[in-house]
Amino acid sequence: QLQLVESGGGLVQPGGSMRLSCAASGSTLYHYAIAWFRQAPGKEREGVSCISSSGSSKDYVDSVKGRFTISRDNAKNTVYLQMDSLKPEDTAVYYCAALRVVADYLCYYYDMDYWGKGTLVTVSS
Repeated sequence: QLQLVESGGGLVQPGGSMRLSCAASGSTLYHYAIAWFRQAPGKEREGVSCISSSGSSKDYVDSVKGRFTISRDNAKNTVYLQMDSLKPEDTAVYYCAALRVVADYLCYYYDMDYWGKGTLVTVSS
């Protein structure tokens, strides 16, 4: 059973940066594609970014392209989301999720097997 724990959230001013971490335990992340999702108050959850199990493929929703960077360190069993040039509309609870995969070059935003409990990111002056 894979457990995921997000960390790194908090309050940041517009234009600032923040790095979220998704630490896994109970199993290695080696065979899992990982995605970050977010849910703002009163809005549906949306996929923000995903990374393949090999790290060779990454995807971003249009609203964060050029500002967010996803990465993974399989040796540390951790996935990161570096968020720069943050905007108030980035305010949300951010979740990481994992999907066990065979193809190591694809990532996904659906049918996730495991979810973390989320970390709150607030962008405000």
